[in-house]
Amino acid sequence: MNVPASQARRELSTLPFDPELTPGACNAVNVCLRIQPSEKVTVITDEATKEIAASLVHELETVGAPYHAWILEELAPRPLIDLPQAIVDDLETSQVSIFAVQAQANELRSRMQMTDVVNRRKIRHAHMVNINHQIMLEGMRADFLKVDRISTKVVETVRRAKQVRARTPAGTDLTAQLNPEYRWLKTSGIISPDKWGNLPGGEVFTTPGEVNGTFVIDGVVGDWLCAKFGSLRESPLTIQVKGNRLTEAHSANRELEDDFWRYTHTDENSDRVGEFAIGTNVELKDVIGQILQDEKYPGVHIAFGNPYGAHTGAQWDSSTHIDVVGRNFDIWVDDAQIMRNGQFLLEA
Repeated sequence: MNVPASQARRELSTLPFDPELTPGACNAVNVCLRIQPSEKVTVITDEATKEIAASLVHELETVGAPYHAWILEELAPRPLIDLPQAIVDDLETSQVSIFAVQAQANELRSRMQMTDVVNRRKIRHAHMVNINHQIMLEGMRADFLKVDRISTKVVETVRRAKQVRARTPAGTDLTAQLNPEYRWLKTSGIISPDKWGNLPGGEVFTTPGEVNGTFVIDGVVGDWLCAKFGSLRESPLTIQVKGNRLTEAHSANRELEDDFWRYTHTDENSDRVGEFAIGTNVELKDVIGQILQDEKYPGVHIAFGNPYGAHTGAQWDSSTHIDVVGRNFDIWVDDAQIMRNGQFLLEA
């Protein structure tokens, strides 16, 4: 075993942690990932997230699964330029992986390097970027079998559709024309080898054919901007999308407006809608200002940039990916309303 992996394993396996983290960690290991004693696991964390990683490691040891652990700062300076080779090599021999870290600016490239290995090797991968105590005590305690049932109903409905329309009292009025050549994915928290998933889970998504309209972002924005700006309830960001491209972005918070505009103009497709999604974690009660959990909040969210084409079938790419989340949606799939004021009208 690599020396840093040995050190990290010793550190995490002996680190005290809040017992309130245990239900969420147990859910991750036993329900979402269904880890077996015969499966090797790669655990990747950082200094800021060690306590949560320790709770996850405790569950792995209870199951009896062999694992290697890595603490990013012991391998390379942050923010990461590339994923450390030792982690890449370890992923090549694992059946399951867990990534529990706090995002830093300009690290998306290193995360994409990780998911490239995950996708190629079909590793059951739990992506827990910006996981914190609140999410472990809320979203990670969800009944993911229940979330999977409603997610299945939603994905069956949208896979037959030509159009989805979303509106909110705040002023969102967005229409997505769907491309039948692009696949819808279900990431309900029950993680399979076919698609790695964020935890907590609860969404269905695709790459849209074309999105047009207004989106009032009174929830959160993603990547490293989320930690900087948190909940946008008091200072929403209003964006215009035309022909699947971001054309305007306005907020009373000019720093938010400028940072978002700069992020979405990193490369030629950073301003292109790469993801159209419906959050399905019906056990979440409100947006909390943490993108990892908030994108699963029932309603519509979209993302500009990378379309996860390996899964959806989209043929273009981007070096960036940023989600935007709103509140209190009404949603129509073709002519049928499936959500009113944030509540699903479908029977799970």
